[in-house]
Amino acid sequence: MGLTKTSQFTQEQNDLAEMAKALGHPARIAILQYLSKRQNCVCGSIVDEIGLAQATVSQHLKALKDAGLIQGTISGVSTCYCINTDKMSEVKNQLSALLDNCCNPFNCC
Repeated sequence: MGLTKTSQFTQEQNDLAEMAKALGHPARIAILQYLSKRQNCVCGSIVDEIGLAQATVSQHLKALKDAGLIQGTISGVSTCYCINTDKMSEVKNQLSALLDNCCNPFNCC
């Protein structure tokens, strides 16, 4: 989506689109599923679990962090990641509202 086109949408629409974009790759879903089962995680174990190269996992972690879906804290040479529960709750609420409105059988032709 070009920068000039986003101005015609609400901030909530733009935010949800950015979060959906971050969720739009199966590796990122796998990372979120893995992190959701733990309190925190060192990046190396994510690489072992997902089975992708370290650089690839780092790119996916960056996309998730940039979208605010995960948080990371640096501990020595490692970074520990965890789910940003506030942001995930926001995503859940926004998607639920969207699906509730769009998927009502009375809204169909």
